Amino acid sequence: MFYISTRGYSEGQRFCDILLEGLAPDGGLYLPDTYPSVDEAKLEHWRDIFHRDGYAALAFEILSLYIDDIPSDDLRKLCLKTYTKEVFGSSLITPLRSYPDNIFVLALSNGPTLAFKDMAMQLLGNLFEYELARRHQKLNILGATSGDTGSAAEYAMRGKKGIQVFMTSPRGRMSKFQQAQMFSLSDPNIHNIAIEGVFDDCQDLVKQVSNDLSFKRKYQIGTVNSINWARLLAQVVYYFSGYFQATQNSKQKVSFTVPSGNFGNVCAGHVARMMGLPIQNLIVATNENDVLDEFFRTGTYKARSGKNTFETSSPSMDISKASNFERFIFDLLRKDAKTVKHLFAEELVRTGQFSLSEHPSFAFAKEHFGFLSGKSTHQDRLKTIRHVHKVMGELIDPHTADGLKVALEFHDQNIPMLVLETALPIKFSQTILEAIGIQPPCPPAFAEIEALPQFVSLMPADLPALKNFIAVHVDGDSPS
Repeated sequence: MFYISTRGYSEGQRFCDILLEGLAPDGGLYLPDTYPSVDEAKLEHWRDIFHRDGYAALAFEILSLYIDDIPSDDLRKLCLKTYTKEVFGSSLITPLRSYPDNIFVLALSNGPTLAFKDMAMQLLGNLFEYELARRHQKLNILGATSGDTGSAAEYAMRGKKGIQVFMTSPRGRMSKFQQAQMFSLSDPNIHNIAIEGVFDDCQDLVKQVSNDLSFKRKYQIGTVNSINWARLLAQVVYYFSGYFQATQNSKQKVSFTVPSGNFGNVCAGHVARMMGLPIQNLIVATNENDVLDEFFRTGTYKARSGKNTFETSSPSMDISKASNFERFIFDLLRKDAKTVKHLFAEELVRTGQFSLSEHPSFAFAKEHFGFLSGKSTHQDRLKTIRHVHKVMGELIDPHTADGLKVALEFHDQNIPMLVLETALPIKFSQTILEAIGIQPPCPPAFAEIEALPQFVSLMPADLPALKNFIAVHVDGDSPS
């Protein structure tokens, strides 16, 4: 399997090359040159494997279609090492909770940091450690987080040989619990950096560092954000596991609703659909930062500045530049890398927006790729949290509430609707308290986490300052 950039770069890269590289040298995002095709017979075979042998065995089947430069026995061992009941709290790994009217919530938040990001990040940590040992190399991971990616990456990478993590986050924009999860880690290979700005400022810094090829190579910079194909690939697996739990045979279709800010999670669903998973609709649920919803309604993608990005009660979606969106646009435009480069590297940089409303391909977003979208507000998520608690006796986090609210707007009761869970409610206790007047339960392991000492460096949204910080902590050097 070979990989190509959304902006045209193609030099025969294989999986382990792009695993460590992150962004392509031309600034684009990697995708496989072709998506493997899965027919009904293969789906039934995988259904049997999942129900008989479990999630790790299913993960191996799917990942092996994309990873041919790791020996099969080693890849199988990595999957078995990653997806265990001990780590994820259930033998199913991603159990499905049934709601009325053929609606389900796919539980993805039972990992070490109580958020869906663990599903991919635990595998990514093991893949990194394996490949670095094979190459006798080190890796310095640079990431950006709006809350959950950072803690998932740090918990997955802490103590890993040959790996340091430099995680940027927007100062004061995460919940207290999210902050405590990240900043309380004192492991010497973990470095937290609070940026004066919003998530998009952090993400821009990561991309700028990744696009400086000489710095990237000198300091062996890699990424864990979903711009890294390996991270997104790992997320493809749970779309299949959810499908196999919600259906009886592979002639049936399902729809998925995905709370989305950076388009990574729902892009994994797009990949699953391109492989042949019978998905009727992929529904993008946004909060008040509704850039993606605006695109799917109008065809205009209008990235917003930090000052125009709302601070909301579903903070992990407070994003106005969706990095993974470029992968979908590449497919929407039938792999026209020249146009993709023009839109994202030129038009978006110059004007802050682009429009495909008059482009003949725009209709395909819904007609061929099944995308729909909707928006949820603070009052919507409070109402949804209250309703689920009253009717089901369950608590859901604000982001999952956004997903459920939008799912109900498009739901066909004849087709199972799966809402992807984002996190456990304890990570957003203030909103839960506002919604139902009680604190959500806290796992014993995190009971005193907000009282622990915190270790974090403050920094302006300044590229030279970030580069200097990395250089000093890698080898005491300075790039200037």
